[in-house]
Amino acid sequence: MARASIGSASSLTTFRHIRQPLLLPSTSHTPPPNSTTTAAAAPMSAVPQPHPSFVVIGGARDSFLPALKTLTRPYDPYPLVAWNRHVETIFAAFFRSLPDVRFRRECLRTKDGGAVALDWISGDQRLLPSVSPVLILLPGLTGGSDDTYVRHMLLRARSEGWRVVVFNSRGCGDSPIITPQFYSASFTEDLREVVAHVGTRYSKAKIYAAGWSLGANILVRYLGEESRTCPLSGAVSLCNPFNLVIADDDFHKGFNVVYDKALANALCKIFKKHALLFEDMGGEYNIPLAAHAKSIRDFDDGLTRVSFGFKSVDDYYSNSSSSDSIKHVCIPLLCIQAENDPIAPSRGIPRQDIEENPNCMLIVTPKGGHLGWVAGHEAPVGGPWTDPVVMDFLQHLDNKTAGSQSCTQTSAYVNNQSTDGLHHLETGVDL
Repeated sequence: MARASIGSASSLTTFRHIRQPLLLPSTSHTPPPNSTTTAAAAPMSAVPQPHPSFVVIGGARDSFLPALKTLTRPYDPYPLVAWNRHVETIFAAFFRSLPDVRFRRECLRTKDGGAVALDWISGDQRLLPSVSPVLILLPGLTGGSDDTYVRHMLLRARSEGWRVVVFNSRGCGDSPIITPQFYSASFTEDLREVVAHVGTRYSKAKIYAAGWSLGANILVRYLGEESRTCPLSGAVSLCNPFNLVIADDDFHKGFNVVYDKALANALCKIFKKHALLFEDMGGEYNIPLAAHAKSIRDFDDGLTRVSFGFKSVDDYYSNSSSSDSIKHVCIPLLCIQAENDPIAPSRGIPRQDIEENPNCMLIVTPKGGHLGWVAGHEAPVGGPWTDPVVMDFLQHLDNKTAGSQSCTQTSAYVNNQSTDGLHHLETGVDL
C-alpha cells in the first residue's frame, strides 16, 4: 500500500491511492544546439506579464518569464478543497493519485560509510540516450519515491524525455541506515556525492535538481555552498521553509501541531527501525528523547543537532536555514511558494536576496497549502499545479542555457570530484 506525504505526510496515516499508469513517451531526445547564456533580460515589450493573482519577483524575472506561459492565466484553485490551507494540505497528502512506476534501486555508499538510495525508472538506462537531461528529485522530510507529488513530477519529466532519479535520504523511502547518523537540514554532503556520481555516469548530459520542503532547503544550501563551481545547470525549490527558526516557531501554533506530531512520529518510526545503531551512545545524545519524540524539535534536540555538532536545537535551526544561501546561488533557480503554506511560512522567504540575485526568480501563489497546489486542469486528484511550471522552466534552461563553455566547465568540475568510497549495489524495486 502506497503512502502520501506532507513533506512527507505519509506520517499522518496510510491510504490507498488512485493509481495511474506511467506512460513512457518517445525515448529520443535531441540535445539543443550550443548557445551562449546571456545575463541580459529580454526587452520589457517581449516579456509577458504574470496574472495579478501571482507575486513574481527576482533578478532573473524578465529572463525566465517568457518561458512560463502558465503565469499569464489566473491561479485557479479547486474550490471544494482550496478554501482552507489545512484542508488542501491534507487532501493532497491523502487523496492525490499515485502513478504506477517500476523503479530500479541503486544503493550508494558515501565517503563517511553511510548509504543513500537512488531510484531510477526501470529500463531507462537502455531506452534513453546518454545525452538526455537528468533531473534529481529531493523529497521532503521523511519522504521518498513513494510520495505522490514526487511521482507526478517524475512522470511529467519522463514524458518529456528526461532521465529522472529520486534521491532518498538516509532512512527515507526504505533507504538503509548503516551508521549512527541521519540526515539534516544543513547536511549537503550526501547530495554533493549524488550529483558527482550522476555526473560521472552521464557525463554528456546536463543535470538539474528539484526539491520540496526540507529537500528544497538542502538543495538551496548546496547551491549556495557550490556557488560558481556548481555542476548543476539549473534547480527548482518548492515550498521551502527557508528560515527554520520561523518555521519552528509556527509549528507550535494552532492546527500546525498536528503536522508537527505527525512528522515526529514518522521520524521516530525510521529511528526505531535502526535503534540498535544508536545503542550506548554517550555525550550529549538523548536517545530516549529522540525515540519518543512528540515534536520535530524533540527529535532534533535529542539526536540531529548533536550528530551534526550544533550547541543547541536553536543553534541548529538558525545555522541550517537556506535563506542565507540565496545570495550565493550562481545558477538559474526558480522558487515556488504558497502564500498560505502552514509549514513554510511566507514571511520566511528571503525576498530581497531573490530580488537582488540575477539568477533567481520567485513565484508566490495565493493558495496551495503545503505540497498541495490543488489547482489547474489535473485538479483535484492529479499532479499539482506546479508541475507544468517546473517543466517549462527546466525545458527553457535545457534549450537555452547550455553553451559549450559552461558544458566544458561542468564536465571538468564533475571529473575532478573524488569518487573514492563511492560504491553501489543495484536491486530491482517494484513500487
